[in-house]
Amino acid sequence: MRFASLICGLLFVLCASAQKAKDKPAIVKPTHILFVFDASKSMSSKIQNTSRMDGAKNLFYKFIDSLSKNPNIQFALRMYGATVKYPPGDCKDSKLVIPFGTNNLSLIKQKVSEAKPTGITPIEHSLTESANDFPDNKSNNIVIIITDGIEECGGDPCKARQKLIQKGIVFKPFIIGIGLTPQQIKTFECVGNFYDFENASTFSNISQIIQQQQLSKTTVQVNILNQQSAPLESNVNMSFYDVQSKAYKYNYIHTLNFQNNPDTLQIDDYPTYKVVAHTIPPVESKETKLNAGKHNIIPIDAPQGFLNINRNESAYNFNEKVKCVIRKGNDMNTINVQQLNTKEKYITGIYNIEVLTLPRTYFNDLLIEQSKTTDISIADAGVLQTRCLEAGDGNIMVDRGQGLEWVCNLSNQTLQTFYLQPGNYVATWRSKSLRGSIYTIERKFTIRSNNQITVEFFR
Repeated sequence: MRFASLICGLLFVLCASAQKAKDKPAIVKPTHILFVFDASKSMSSKIQNTSRMDGAKNLFYKFIDSLSKNPNIQFALRMYGATVKYPPGDCKDSKLVIPFGTNNLSLIKQKVSEAKPTGITPIEHSLTESANDFPDNKSNNIVIIITDGIEECGGDPCKARQKLIQKGIVFKPFIIGIGLTPQQIKTFECVGNFYDFENASTFSNISQIIQQQQLSKTTVQVNILNQQSAPLESNVNMSFYDVQSKAYKYNYIHTLNFQNNPDTLQIDDYPTYKVVAHTIPPVESKETKLNAGKHNIIPIDAPQGFLNINRNESAYNFNEKVKCVIRKGNDMNTINVQQLNTKEKYITGIYNIEVLTLPRTYFNDLLIEQSKTTDISIADAGVLQTRCLEAGDGNIMVDRGQGLEWVCNLSNQTLQTFYLQPGNYVATWRSKSLRGSIYTIERKFTIRSNNQITVEFFR
């Protein structure tokens, strides 16, 4: 009875906790929106029967009135070209007019309403400075630029990108262009997403994206596909490259989660990515532009199998550290150097293996198949010791029945040790003190696995 009462009490507590968790509202990540407002001289020009400045102000008010209904959004205002008259203007004329804070909307509106077309357009400087305007990198940090011009101070707006990324800003600034030419619009491609002031859907498009970014993060999973196009390959390093800058942004070891699905990552959605999976040999994805605020999948075809290279570690060849050169098909480039008695994973296909024994051991047209292990075995070496009375010149050749094949040269040492594969050999040697070829000494010998012989070059 006591036990039953305890169980009933526990169930009551669990149910109450579950209901409390259910009733608890979802936590929405706060959003900081910085408006970068162009107050340069050119904003006095006309567009759609009004000045560009008045058109920009009206669009700005529309954004503020719409987005301010969301209590999780804070605003700030930066202006450039607002204080120093052009000409000549001032390329440092950019100022955080109203910092982020609560209850600052009326002051922000007032400052915008008071703005008059005055100076020059320092876009890179303004973007770089805006990196310091955000209080932290834990929020959704967004920049909205409203401008009618391009960089006029010799700067490069693209260079401001890295500083903003380091600050945790969604470096996909919304650039709202007023009266820009197609060539001028092209200069903003590296900066962010461009929207035309004259396009009726500009306001709704930006507002919708901002709302999405509040509710969801941009996520991505990389599906490393096997031969059946199933995303079951894993445990390989993958590098995310920014296609435009050609620099890598992220390195991750690919993982399958407890449900055997590729792991989900949260990454910056601004760049166009190319993902390189560092398989052997490496493979890469197609160029991919992520959809902001959504879950994205990047597939990479990378079916893999195993190559296992074996040889006994006997006392005779224990000290011989042999490596194996791996090449793909008829390509002479080395894609890997694998140690003996190791197992390595490779992309499926045809391989040629060169084992750096003396003499070389070759395995050509070797097939690596999906999820299968291809085994190759190397014969155990034998040990050759050479002895001579003084320094000399010589070499070792293998006799395969169709002529002699050079294996290696002898050094000037009087006692040398070689690990040789089983077979029939010929060694020649001549003392350096004897100048005639007639003084060459030839020795024939046979090497057997795990056996040692000594060859002496004495008359």
